[in-house]
Amino acid sequence: MSTDNDKAIEEGSEGESEAASNSQTPSTMESLSRYLLDALSLAEDTTQILEEVSFEGVAKYITSGKCQNIITMVGAGISTSAGIPDFRSPGTGLYDNLQQYNLPHPQAIFMIDFFKENPKPFFVLAKELYPGSFKPTPCHYFIKMLNDKGLLLRHYTQNIDTLERVSGLPEDKIVEAHGTFHTSHCMECGKVYSLSWMKEKIFADEIPHCEEADCGGVIKPDIVFFGESLPQRFAECASLDFKKCDLLIILGTSLVVQPFASLAHRVSASTPRLYINLEKCDSSDMLMAMLFGGGFTFDAENNTRDVFKKAMCDEGCYELAQLLGWGDELQSLVKKEHERIDQLKTASMSGDGSLSDSSVVATRQRDVQQGTGASVSTTETHQGTEKSVDSNASPRQTETVIKES
Repeated sequence: MSTDNDKAIEEGSEGESEAASNSQTPSTMESLSRYLLDALSLAEDTTQILEEVSFEGVAKYITSGKCQNIITMVGAGISTSAGIPDFRSPGTGLYDNLQQYNLPHPQAIFMIDFFKENPKPFFVLAKELYPGSFKPTPCHYFIKMLNDKGLLLRHYTQNIDTLERVSGLPEDKIVEAHGTFHTSHCMECGKVYSLSWMKEKIFADEIPHCEEADCGGVIKPDIVFFGESLPQRFAECASLDFKKCDLLIILGTSLVVQPFASLAHRVSASTPRLYINLEKCDSSDMLMAMLFGGGFTFDAENNTRDVFKKAMCDEGCYELAQLLGWGDELQSLVKKEHERIDQLKTASMSGDGSLSDSSVVATRQRDVQQGTGASVSTTETHQGTEKSVDSNASPRQTETVIKES
C-alpha cells in the first residue's frame, strides 16, 4: 500500500515534460523536500507574523511590543563606511588588493598552513587594519540601540575589527564567529597575550614571538583562519539563541561562508527575516532547503516573512530608525560617540596615529563601573599576562574565512 508521501515522490519524478504541461505538479526536489520535512518532523508553522511583509511591516512589528528577542547577523559591509575594506568587492575588496604580498593566491594570507610557514604577510596587512584606527558606524550604533532598548538577544558578527566593543555593546551580547584581535595566543605553549602587547609588536614591524623561556613560538591573534575551528562560544550560543529569536536582521554580508551563513535558516519558519545589503544572497541551496525549511523567499508569492532592503547598511539602519521613531536619537548618538572617540584619540594618541592602550573599550568599562556608560564586561588586560580559555578549542567545524562582505 502506498502512502501519501510515496505518492508525492512519484508525482514529482514523472519528468520535465509533465511538469511543463501542468504547473501545479511539484518538482522532484520540492516533493523530496516536503517528504523529508514531514518524515523528520521538521515542517513548521509558517503563519505570517508581520502585518505586511515589507520594510515598514518590520518596523511596525518592532514597535508592536511583540518583538523582544532580535538577533543581528553581520559581515564586513557594516564596517566599510568606517574605512575598513570588505573582502569581495571588485576593485576595492582586500582579495583584489593583496598582490603586493606575493601570495600563491589571495586567500592564502588567511590560511593557517600558510601562516605557519610564512606569517609575515599577515602581520603586514594587520598593521593596516589594526583595531583602534577606526570609529564604529551608524549601523554599529543602531545595533547598540536595539540592546539599550532591551530588544537585542544576541549579535553575531563575522568581523574582527572589534567595533562592536568600541560602540559599547556588552561583551556577553556579542558572538565573534570568526574570532577577534582582542586576545592572542602562542601557537606553541598557549600563553595568552593582550591587545596592547600585540599592537606594540605589529607597529614595530616585528613578527611577535612568545617571551616564555625555551618557547619562542609565533603569537597569533585569536581570529579564525581557513583550516581552524570556530570559537566554542559560537556553537554554544547558536544552539540556544535561534530557538528564541522573533526577528532576524542580517546586514552587510553575502552569506556565502559556512557555517555562519546557515544561521539564517535556524530560526523558526515563521520568524521574520530582514536582510539589508546591496545585493540579495544566493538562496538556492537545496540542502539547506531540505534541512532547515528553505532559503529566502523575497520574491515568492507565498512569502510570509522575508524582507530585502537594498541599501548601504548605514542608510538602511537610518531609515529603519526613522520608521521606529529613533532617527534623531541615532543621529545624536553617532555624533556624541564620534566626538568622544576623537577626544580620547587626542588625549591618548600613540606615535602611529591610532588609539593607545587607553582604548575606548577600556574607558567604557570604567564608565560602567562608575554608572555612566554602556555595559562592557571586557577586562582590561596586562601586557602578556592575561589568562583565558582558548577560544579555538571547540571540535573542528566547517572552515571559514575571517570576514566577508
